[in-house]
Amino acid sequence: MSRLAQTHGLTDVQQEILSAVRDFVDKEIIPVATELEHRDEYPQRIVDGLKELGLFGLMIPEEYGGLGESLLTYALCVEEIARGWMSVSGIINTHFIVAYMLKQHGTQEQKDYFLPKMALGEIRGAFSMSEPGLGSDVSAITSKAVRDGDEYVLNGQKMWLTNGGTSTLVAVLVRSDEGHPEGTAPHKSMTTFLVEKEPGFGEVRPGLTIPGKIDKMGYKGVDTTELIMDGLRIPADRVLGGVTGRGFYQMMDGVEVGRVNVAARGCGVAQRAFELGVSYAQQRHTFGKPIAQHQAIQFKLAEMATKVEAAHAMMVNAARKKDSGQRNDLEAGMAKYLASEYCKEVVEDAFRIHGGYGFSKEYEIERLYREAPMLLIGEGTAEIQKMIIGRRLLEEYRFQG
Repeated sequence: MSRLAQTHGLTDVQQEILSAVRDFVDKEIIPVATELEHRDEYPQRIVDGLKELGLFGLMIPEEYGGLGESLLTYALCVEEIARGWMSVSGIINTHFIVAYMLKQHGTQEQKDYFLPKMALGEIRGAFSMSEPGLGSDVSAITSKAVRDGDEYVLNGQKMWLTNGGTSTLVAVLVRSDEGHPEGTAPHKSMTTFLVEKEPGFGEVRPGLTIPGKIDKMGYKGVDTTELIMDGLRIPADRVLGGVTGRGFYQMMDGVEVGRVNVAARGCGVAQRAFELGVSYAQQRHTFGKPIAQHQAIQFKLAEMATKVEAAHAMMVNAARKKDSGQRNDLEAGMAKYLASEYCKEVVEDAFRIHGGYGFSKEYEIERLYREAPMLLIGEGTAEIQKMIIGRRLLEEYRFQG
């Protein structure tokens, strides 16, 4: 029997990359993931292995030392990694979003300086939009940058930075009213700053503090943090693209990549949950036969497999649309919404198949059950995705009266 979620039309190079990643996941991630997750331990050995595979430079152009691969290749790699442990996919996600934003929007000097180091994993990226009081309302950002000669002074508090402690480069979105008169729409007065820092916690550079890790229900191992700016001075040449007022559009472009990533993560976690469920169902016996022989369990397995396939197909479509240079906010929103919802459902069904043992920390499904909910809110909640989808549908199907 072939594995679920196969992707047709891949090149030989793509297949070789995926084969290497799948082998790495099976040998280096799955055997240790649950133990590391329970200890909330950063998977340094796994990260070092990803560096050796070249995955930190997967989408970075060859001219900057990367592999120059597509978003599709990246998404399929993320799917495999999340199948092993979703937190590891989070470690590379923010790195890729920042690298993508630099590639698409950075000045030539910014590309030349950052991308080669990012391709090697020497510089590790994180990005920061959210704040404690705004949730999904990006227009309500209050963190602010004020020009002071050849520098900007940044003040404010950011929230929910994945890799906030381990990263050395953070793309930070703040308000910047310079050149934008009062009354300008909020999204036209935002700027992305490239903030370099030391890894770790506490004051990581003058004016910049990473207080510590946020304790979470799941998604452990990877550090999620706050970021506090208090008189943080940033040179003007670290404005992404060299021009203020474009930050919102730059971030939204990056978030589209992030939504494909979250969809891929949902596919990977769902794939693993199905594998665990179908395996356990053939080992566990009740009433004289494996529970897989009971119709009720077969129905669950059928529904789970169908959801895995459907989510994978939508994720692949969204990635290919972005790779083609076309607008893909509709497809990315649909893929992220469907994959995260289906992931939650497939994981819960696998949990039910395990019965009481699913509640035990000795079984892997317990970890997946705590990880899946993060996908429902990461890179925009289901409600935000439905708003995006609905608005785009009304654009495409505008009534001609």
